[in-house]
Amino acid sequence: MSKRDYYEVLEVGRDAGAESLKSAFRRKATQYHPDRHPHAPEHERKQMEERFKEAAEAYEVLSDPQKRAAYDRYGHEGLSGGAGPRASQMDYADLNSLFGDLFEGFFGMDTGSPRGGRRGSDLRVEARLSFEEAAAGKEVTLEVAALRACASCGGSGAKPGSRAVACRACGGRGQVRYQQGFFSVASTCSHCGGTGRSIEQPCAACRGEGRTRQARTVRVNIPAGVAEGNQVRVRGEGESGWQGAPDGDLYVAIRVAPHPLFSREGDDVVCDMPLTFGQAALGCELEVPTLDGRAKVKVPSGTQSGKVFRLKGKGISSLSHHGRGDQLVRVTVETPVKLSAQQRELLAEFERLSAAEANPQHASFFDKVKQLFD
Repeated sequence: MSKRDYYEVLEVGRDAGAESLKSAFRRKATQYHPDRHPHAPEHERKQMEERFKEAAEAYEVLSDPQKRAAYDRYGHEGLSGGAGPRASQMDYADLNSLFGDLFEGFFGMDTGSPRGGRRGSDLRVEARLSFEEAAAGKEVTLEVAALRACASCGGSGAKPGSRAVACRACGGRGQVRYQQGFFSVASTCSHCGGTGRSIEQPCAACRGEGRTRQARTVRVNIPAGVAEGNQVRVRGEGESGWQGAPDGDLYVAIRVAPHPLFSREGDDVVCDMPLTFGQAALGCELEVPTLDGRAKVKVPSGTQSGKVFRLKGKGISSLSHHGRGDQLVRVTVETPVKLSAQQRELLAEFERLSAAEANPQHASFFDKVKQLFD
């Protein structure tokens, strides 16, 4: 009987890529796998089995670049002489070894190797720091409750004085093999969880689990320069692994409390400082707060609102490179409020005496308005 075109079998174009081929084979396997239709009549199951074999053969050829090139050039004849699969020669009992990545979990199967012990789960906790603590770094003490190796049995799960034996269900292999339709499937042993060991006398403290929930104090060094949302990883401080597997890790999420004076822009500290009208106009020298204490800033006369003064090296230590950021002192000129009669009189006189040179931006703006509308 003549064979159908492989592209027609999988219902893909001749330019189909690897992912398209894999998806097409999945669809066909789902459609024709006999075990997906356990109540179908025997003759229909045989037809589905043939269709499934046909799809598997097509996928094996088209997913192999050399075989596909020969097929595209010469058709089925290009695969003769051992270059390609023959339906009568393929060992369908071992199809899962050819397409294990497709079948794993496909029909609820587990085709992997024995798992042995399982790595412990990672844990996540929060550390709350002040703005200054985040900038300078700090060692914090955290109480962490997690599954730890049982103190009674040392993590074995077996009653003290006894030990685990080879699993009777799988003979200590961690896997059982059974016939799945027309091919065999290796599945993780459900009795031992893939470890190949069976605990006949479980530990009373952990009930054979090998772990119990315990609270433990963990000291964590938080590096200088951490910011809100950063995480610090502490290896091996998560939950204990099962049956001797590695422990999980502890992730410490950083939470930083807001500061009444400072905010942060990258590695720079920003401090908004108000100036009186007189200080901005006449100039002055002020003391400003920094993370290291007080520092002096010289404000020249005529300073405008929004001016930024930079204090080098007064910022936050960088996590990505050496050195510290700067402190940015951003000034805001405060307009006087609740003036007394005398203050109003003096300001009015000042305004009357002020020439254009005293307020150049003001004069320039209204000159432009005059040019625009006059």
